[in-house]
Amino acid sequence: MAARAGAMQAGNRGCGAASGMARAAHARAAARAPGKAGMRGGWLRAHAQQTAEEMGFKTMRKGVKEAADESLLTPRFYTTDFDEMEELFNTEINKNLDQKEFEACLQEFRNDYNKVHFVRNDTFKKAADKITGDTRKIFIEFLERSCTAEFSGFLLYKELGRRLKTINPAVAEIFTLMSRDEARHAGFLNKALSDFGLALDLGFMTKNRTYTFFKPKFILYATYLSEKIGYWRYITIYRTLQRNPDNQLYPIFEYFENWCQDENRHGDFFSAMLKSQPQYLNDWQSRLWCRFFCLSVYITMYLNDHQRTAFYETVGLNTTQFNKHVIIETNKTTERIFSAVPDVEHPDFFPKMDQLVVLNAELLKLGKEGNNFGKFITMGRMAIIIIEIFLMKSKQTGSFSFLENAGTAVQY
Repeated sequence: MAARAGAMQAGNRGCGAASGMARAAHARAAARAPGKAGMRGGWLRAHAQQTAEEMGFKTMRKGVKEAADESLLTPRFYTTDFDEMEELFNTEINKNLDQKEFEACLQEFRNDYNKVHFVRNDTFKKAADKITGDTRKIFIEFLERSCTAEFSGFLLYKELGRRLKTINPAVAEIFTLMSRDEARHAGFLNKALSDFGLALDLGFMTKNRTYTFFKPKFILYATYLSEKIGYWRYITIYRTLQRNPDNQLYPIFEYFENWCQDENRHGDFFSAMLKSQPQYLNDWQSRLWCRFFCLSVYITMYLNDHQRTAFYETVGLNTTQFNKHVIIETNKTTERIFSAVPDVEHPDFFPKMDQLVVLNAELLKLGKEGNNFGKFITMGRMAIIIIEIFLMKSKQTGSFSFLENAGTAVQY
C-alpha cells in the first residue's frame, strides 16, 4: 500500500501540491519580509506568542487545555457490547475463526517495528516557537483532534484486550498491542501540544467525555475505515512534504511514514476480524451498512477538513484535492473486504460533496447568528444531498459474496 501511495501523481488526483505550495511559499516570504506583519490572513505574524485565551481556547489550569466541545464532526470515544464481542471471538462458538491468520497478525504486532521510532529531539520546541498567529491556533487544533482520535482508540482497544483475554488470547493480545500503539501516538501528539504551551488532560477526558455506543459489527466497520483512511492521510501528507520540504513547518510530519504503517497493520487486523464474521459481509444488509459507514467516514472527513482549509494550505496541500485522493485510495483499499462501497469516482459524487461543504459553511454561519430556523432548513438541504449520494449506484465488491439459500461465505 505504501508503494501505491508513493506512486500518486501530483496532477488532478494527487494532493494538489502546486496551488498549496504557492500559498505556503507566500506565507514564508511574508514572514521573512522586514516590516510586514505576516502573510495574507495573518498566518505567520511576527509578534509575541498569543495566550490560549487570545487564540480562543479555554484552559483547565496553566498549560492544560479544555477539550474542544463535542459535535457530530469531532473525534468520539466509543464503547460496545463486550459480551457480544466475546461471543463473536469465542473459538468454541464461532467455527469461522481463522486462528492462523490471527497468529500471523499477532507476530507482526509483537515485532513492534516502531518501538524506537517516536523519539523527539530539540527541533520540535524550536519549530513550535516559530509558528505564530493564526497558524499557531490551526496547529493546536490539528494536534488536539489527532490526539483525541488516537486516545479514543487506545481506550477501546485496551478494554477489548482485557475482556477477550480468556476467550481468545491471540485476539486479546493483538488488541492490547494495538492499544500500545495508540497510546504511543496519543502521547507523542500530546507532547507536541505542550510545545505550543498547551496539553490535554487525558485522564480527565477518560472519566468525563461522552462515550458513543456502537454494536460490535459497527465497531468493526468503523474502526477498519478509520485505520485505513488514517493510513492514506498520513502517507499522503508525508509524501507531499518529502517532495516539498520547505512546507514542513513542524517536524512531526517527518514521523508519518512509519506511523502510517501502524494504522495499516491495525486495518489489516480488522480486515481479518471481518472475514471471521461472514454474516457482516455476505448479504444485502451488509451491503447497506458497508455503504453507510463508508459515506459517514468520507463525508465527516470532507466537511471537517474543508472547515480547516488554512491548515492544509500551510503545509502546501490543496484541501479538496487532498481529500479526493484520500477518499479514492481508501475506497480502493476497502473494496477488498467490504461487500459494497460507494462509487466515489462517479462524476456526480464529488460535486455533491462540494455542495455539502458550501451548506456546512452556511450552517456554521447561521449557528453563530443564532438563526435556528435557518439551521433547520440548511440541515434539511444537507440531508437531501446525503440521501442522494447514498442512493447513487454503488460498487458490489469484497472478498465474500452471498449465495442465496447457501448460508455460507465463498472466498474468491
